Amino acid sequence: MTGSEQQPGYTTPGRDDEQDFADADRGLIARLEPCVVRDARGGVVWDADAYGFLAADCPPTAHPGLWRQSRLAARQGLYEVVPGIYQVRGLDLSNVTFVEGERGVVVIDPLISAEVAAAALALYRAHRGERPVTGVIYTHSHVDHFGGVRGVVDPADVAAGRVPVIAPAGFLEHAAGENVLTGTAMARRAAYMYGAALPKGPAGQIGCGLGLTTSTGSVGLIAPTVDVTSTGQTETVDGVRIVFQLTPGTEAPAEMNFHFPDLRVLCAAENACHTLHNVLTLRGALVRDPRAWAGYLTETIRLFAADTDVVFASHHWPTWGRDRVVRFLEEQRDAYAYLHDQCVRMINAGYTGAETAEQLRFPPALERAWHVRGYYGSLSHNAKAVYQRYMGWFDGNPAHLWQHPPTEAARRYVEFMGGADSVVAKARTSYEAGDLRWVAEVLSHVLFADPGHTRARALQADTFERLGQGAECAPWRNFCLMGAAELRGGVLGTPTRAAPDILAALTAEQVFRSMAVRVNGPRAAEAGRLLLRWEFTDTGEQWTLLLSRGALTPMPGDAPQGERPTAVLRLARTTLDAVLAGATTFADEIAGGAVDLDGDAGALITLGSLLEAPDPDFAIVTP
Repeated sequence: MTGSEQQPGYTTPGRDDEQDFADADRGLIARLEPCVVRDARGGVVWDADAYGFLAADCPPTAHPGLWRQSRLAARQGLYEVVPGIYQVRGLDLSNVTFVEGERGVVVIDPLISAEVAAAALALYRAHRGERPVTGVIYTHSHVDHFGGVRGVVDPADVAAGRVPVIAPAGFLEHAAGENVLTGTAMARRAAYMYGAALPKGPAGQIGCGLGLTTSTGSVGLIAPTVDVTSTGQTETVDGVRIVFQLTPGTEAPAEMNFHFPDLRVLCAAENACHTLHNVLTLRGALVRDPRAWAGYLTETIRLFAADTDVVFASHHWPTWGRDRVVRFLEEQRDAYAYLHDQCVRMINAGYTGAETAEQLRFPPALERAWHVRGYYGSLSHNAKAVYQRYMGWFDGNPAHLWQHPPTEAARRYVEFMGGADSVVAKARTSYEAGDLRWVAEVLSHVLFADPGHTRARALQADTFERLGQGAECAPWRNFCLMGAAELRGGVLGTPTRAAPDILAALTAEQVFRSMAVRVNGPRAAEAGRLLLRWEFTDTGEQWTLLLSRGALTPMPGDAPQGERPTAVLRLARTTLDAVLAGATTFADEIAGGAVDLDGDAGALITLGSLLEAPDPDFAIVTP
């Protein structure tokens, strides 16, 4: 095995830059010893000490660039950014930042889960005093930037107006709803992307490029009380003046940078970190807009650079010095602009996404910048994402317009190539020659035609392992190593239960839309027409669900044209949330009196019978 096989689009920077290590260590006040966080039952939700092996030199089972990045991301503890601003890094995938005010401390991005957020706050207080939390800021709508909020603030204090919670416009809709419709599939692929189930070690999971991995504690959500609706909006929280810049549609659909003019410090959220980010994350999402991303970074420089001495972000370590700040932001900007513009240029020259991905290279000035290397995103899959954003799945070749699905195509490929045994023998020759990309492709056909072929499974697992251990992009490594692990030992499992806070934050329409995509259409078409009216006693909302011709349509208010409902349900929205969370059933709630049902109770039973539970453990590397 070797770590020298690189992804397309990358060469090693021409300098051994130690500045990142100096910056990552700068301002260290104290580490958490041991850096293991447990939940109330004693279960481990975070273990940074498991990454102690990264202190050694890079082994042949890892790409040197990714090993370097993971060593940097493994730094943990409380750090001073400037007097008055402190970060706890290395206690989750993301950072939490503490900004000291007149009476207490403002918390920025309280990590994924309450347990690690509480541990971070305790570490801060141990060295900076028992300051109360006087404000919370969410930079954007991804869970690693809000999920631990209950570990730092009491919801009662927020509800009473004592602690404002500030977020960009659209935050709640996107934070609660990002993974609603395809949440199961995203969670399954996220298990591959972050490799949390892989053993930590030189041959296994060594990080994810953006950090080490994700904490596994209690996820919560407290709704914002202050929306940032325009760039230039200024808020003063506990005496701290903050100027905001909205950046929607960049790294998240609702995101913002902000500046502390009195401290000459800029928070770049997740729009400028020490890695090339994803235009399309491999777990699955809507394609992001690198053109807009670059444009907002240009605006950031124009708005704030002249009055900034340090920039920090929601991941990684800060950058100090005005000239270095400007260079960092410009290189980040130029990376996304170059990616976008060159992909579009090649699209208009007739190249497909795969062809563009194979050819695209950063110019030397960007290749020499460590912070735009593909530890998390990659030029290769980002180029394909730009193609997808503009051109969709079809590359224009009619041969690709109506292809067989994977299993049917695989059977035909394997037959054409002389049968499974013959393909595996030829693949072994290619494996020994080092043509791992080809081996992975042809063996995938064998496994989709004959998933029980033991020699194909073993060789494909070895191939994925070598490809993963040669990848500079951590998600590529984790995807490959997870594929190898599941070929050898079966599906490792995927936790997918939604947090109660997030379910409660969904709008009624989002809840009903999530039900609609679970309806078995062919069976529903045979069930005929149903109308269910929902009256929520705690929110006052009224909705009607129409099942017609196999489709479930949610509509606010009454049924269309005054049609009489098949059944009317009166219940609290919290009861519906409890049912969706699996804590109870409609039958139990009706029997207990929490749901008042008029009309045909069979309609609710029929609807429930038509809803299919998604499979959180569906196969990925086999059919």
